[in-house]
Amino acid sequence: MDFFYSFPAVCGVQADRQYYIAMFPLRILSKLFDIDGEYIPPEYRAQRRLNEQRIPEIRNYILENPKTYVFSALAASVDGEMEFFPCDDNKQLGTLHISIDATFLINDGQHRIAAILEALEEKDDLGSETISMVLFEDLGLSRSQQMFTDLNKHAVRTTNSIAELYDSRDALAVATREAIKAVNFLDRYTDKEHDNLGKNSASLFTLNMVYKANKRILGNKQVSDRVSTFLIEFWQTVSDHMRPWNEMDQGKLSKRDLREQTIAVQAVCLQALGRVGSYFFNENKPLLPLDNLESIDWRRSSPQWLRRTIGENGRIITNNLAVCLTAAAVKETLGLPLSDEDIRHEQKLMSPHERRRANV
Repeated sequence: MDFFYSFPAVCGVQADRQYYIAMFPLRILSKLFDIDGEYIPPEYRAQRRLNEQRIPEIRNYILENPKTYVFSALAASVDGEMEFFPCDDNKQLGTLHISIDATFLINDGQHRIAAILEALEEKDDLGSETISMVLFEDLGLSRSQQMFTDLNKHAVRTTNSIAELYDSRDALAVATREAIKAVNFLDRYTDKEHDNLGKNSASLFTLNMVYKANKRILGNKQVSDRVSTFLIEFWQTVSDHMRPWNEMDQGKLSKRDLREQTIAVQAVCLQALGRVGSYFFNENKPLLPLDNLESIDWRRSSPQWLRRTIGENGRIITNNLAVCLTAAAVKETLGLPLSDEDIRHEQKLMSPHERRRANV
């Protein structure tokens, strides 16, 4: 090997084959990987096509968090000469030489690499920082395709709830956690780890359900102290006046019946309440009308919810229209004005004859 790259590395063994973990300066990635290569049919490549829409988000994550960003290791196969020189006192630590003519094939991390290269164009001093890379000997296209499949098929994706539990950069996630902690009912009955609840779960909501409801309240506005205070006051008032919630809490209604016989703990209902909350937040109105939540019949069998929240087949409807129509019904019961958007949604429930009469 006349010319080569040299990297500090660790040598390991998987599936009876040697592999290496090396530290790569970020500025060298552009020399090793062809991110903008010409189109190759999927059967002749070992990666999905680059999704360019994902790159700006990752690039901005690097640039906006220069002191705290973190990446997991990349994975690549090397087609070319590699030679490992172990240290005298530890045979697993050493220096890895890779021929300068070798070809690097990305097995995992192409979007991270593309984003890093874009970030380097704006912040050149990132080039001296490093990223770890797991390197395997290239054993042909079929093996590389299988590696890509294995790395992605067996990866365990984190739930939205646990991401929102741990995320300190997402101001709405922080405000949602604070609201849940402050409102006793939510704190006791919100699962902060899972996105889906089993029929026998001790919880009634997930953190992600509350987060989405809060997004309905906030819309595109930035989180502020006023937002955090409002979310606590709003959900406390709601929990005080949601009759099915209180009946369950007092032992008058089982959790199973609460789930199966009412809409009161369904995600569509929680988001609808969030939409109702947006009226109070945007108009800066007192929360007193929420006392009338107690007068609402939250049973699935109530005609009020038919074709809004409950389909003709008796099943919960979960789309955005159902959220809006459910919210509109709650607003009308509370004596709140409907927005132009609410009215448009209401018209979708009308028959053609009813719509013509409404427009007269």
